[in-house]
Amino acid sequence: MKFGPVPLDAAAGAVLAHSVALAKGRLRKGRILSAEDLAALRDAGLAEVTVAQLEAGDLDEDRAAERLARAVVPDPERAGLRLGAASTGRVNIHAEAPGVVEVLADRIHALNALHPMITVATVRPWQRSEARGMIATVKIIAYAVPEAALEAACLAGQGALRLRPVVCRSAQLIQTDVDGTETGEKGQAVTQGRLDRLGVSLAPPKVVPHRIAPLAEAIAASTADAILILTGSATSDLHDTAPEALRRAGGTVTHFGMPVDPGNLLFFGDLNGRPVIGLPGCARSPALNGADWVLERLLCGVPVTPGDIAGMGVGGLLKEIPLRGRLREG
Repeated sequence: MKFGPVPLDAAAGAVLAHSVALAKGRLRKGRILSAEDLAALRDAGLAEVTVAQLEAGDLDEDRAAERLARAVVPDPERAGLRLGAASTGRVNIHAEAPGVVEVLADRIHALNALHPMITVATVRPWQRSEARGMIATVKIIAYAVPEAALEAACLAGQGALRLRPVVCRSAQLIQTDVDGTETGEKGQAVTQGRLDRLGVSLAPPKVVPHRIAPLAEAIAASTADAILILTGSATSDLHDTAPEALRRAGGTVTHFGMPVDPGNLLFFGDLNGRPVIGLPGCARSPALNGADWVLERLLCGVPVTPGDIAGMGVGGLLKEIPLRGRLREG
C-alpha cells in the first residue's frame, strides 16, 4: 500500500486518508474518491490530497477484517458466537448466550505478531460474558494489508475463540450455622445475584448446623446440578468440616486453597459428576473474589485443575472487600 499526498489527477479510486472540510459538508476519511469528489476538492482550492493506494497483492481493510474474523471463528454457530459486519476495518465478535470465553492465547499472540496492521483484541481467557456481550474485536489498522500477511494470520489464529455456555442450570447453596443465629438470607441473596448473571436457578435456602453429619446429609440429598457450600466458620484445612462432609456424602475433594485474595479459603470437588464448591467467607459480598473465577468455569462445564488454580496467582490480588474479618492491611 502506498500512502501519502498525491495530485488530484492521480487520486481517483484511492482511499481518502484524512477527512477534508468542504464549503458544504466534508469528505470523510476512508472514502473511495470518485470523480465528483475530486471536483469538489478542486472547488475547495486543493491541488493534492493525502490518500492510501492499494498495490498488487493488497487486500482492503474490510475484506481483510472479515476474512480474519472467519478464521478465528470458522463456525460461529457451533462456537456460540456472532460476527458483526465489517466496517472501517473492524469486525466485532459477540457471545450468543451467557457463558465463559475460551481463548487459545498462543494463537492470538501468534497472529498479532505477524504484521503490525493486523490485530485481534479479546477479553481475558475464561472471562464471563452475558448474551450479546462483546468478547473480541478484529481490527485492520491500515486501509489495506498484504494478502500474504493476512493469510498467515488466518492460519495462525485458526479457531482461537469459542464460548463455553452454561451447562449447570440449577444450583443449591447449603449454609452452616455455628451458634443458632444464621438465617442464610444474606448469603442466599448474594449467591442468587451471581447465578442470575449466568441464568442459573437457585434452590430455596438451606441452613444446617456446622457439623459434618448434618452437612453431609444435606449435600447427599441435593438434586441440583451444582452444590455450593458456605460455612459459618471458615474452612481452614483440607480436613475441616465442609471438605469432610463432602467426602462423607460420597464425593471427592479436588483442591483446597487458592493464590487469589480475597478468596484464599476455597475448596472444590465432585459428587457423582456434579461440581461442589466450598465458598470462602468473602463470597457473602457481591464484590469479585477468587470463587467467582472457579464458579463461573465449573458452571460452564470447564474443568478446573490444581494447576489452573496455581496459575491464578498472577493477577490474583483483587480489590479488598472492607467487610471481611481480616483485612490485608490495618
